[in-house]
Amino acid sequence: MPQLFSAFHSFLRRRRGLLPGVALLLSSLLAGCDLIEFSPNETRTPEAYHDLTRKSLERLQQQPKPLGGDTVRFVFIGDSQRFYEEAEAFTQSVNQLPGVSFVAIAGDISDFGLIREMRWVHDRLKHLNVPYLTVIGNHDLVANGREAYQQVYGPLNYSFEYGSTRFVFVDTNGREYGFNGRVPNVPWVQQALANPGPGIRRQVVMSHVPPHDADFDPQLVAPYVQALSSAPRVAFELNGHKHDFSVGQPYENGLTFINSYSFEKRQYLVLTLWGEKEFKLDTVQY
Repeated sequence: MPQLFSAFHSFLRRRRGLLPGVALLLSSLLAGCDLIEFSPNETRTPEAYHDLTRKSLERLQQQPKPLGGDTVRFVFIGDSQRFYEEAEAFTQSVNQLPGVSFVAIAGDISDFGLIREMRWVHDRLKHLNVPYLTVIGNHDLVANGREAYQQVYGPLNYSFEYGSTRFVFVDTNGREYGFNGRVPNVPWVQQALANPGPGIRRQVVMSHVPPHDADFDPQLVAPYVQALSSAPRVAFELNGHKHDFSVGQPYENGLTFINSYSFEKRQYLVLTLWGEKEFKLDTVQY
């Protein structure tokens, strides 16, 4: 592609009859690759919109832990999709909160799996005073969405440790994979939750589709729930997908599931964690 631009630029310079202004305009447009979108399913993206999960984790680890001790507080919301005005208001609201370490978004960043949607959402959320982290949702997998998400954010399954807590983010969008028996990746989840060190007081799992939803692969419900309930110090699982808040224990194993508000509800949760499974939920309207 750069060779094509160079050749065309040379052609324009040789064409003395072409208006100078037109030649300059065409040359500038061709030189600026990022201004041209060859397909709505394009998955290329500039560096500013690339590998955002890694960048957010690096930023998170560099910032001080405002509450001290083993207490951690973060914002939890889901399903930004096409709610761009709400994302701007959300950013302004979160920036007024004291003692928040990061924002967790439970999937469906986009509506149609388009890279431009993910970029538009990031253009609003990049103004947050704290990092934001995401998990992939079923809408993010539409068309070329999986590749787009990996370009913009990064891994579909990942974990990190912060504030005496291990966070495990999991792709659970089984329907989008034709219920192939491999999503969620239960062996990966088991490994990610295994053997928390002495500095880890609790473990938190976040995914988009909860196991008690019809879009979760039915053959993996029991193994997945067992993996979570049998792992040491799992405080709860966070989910999106339903676009509204709920909290409960749908299985007889003491495991708590918390579902997020979506951006369109103009509400979000602030979770404060301490001890092994102690937590407090606060709802903020914006």
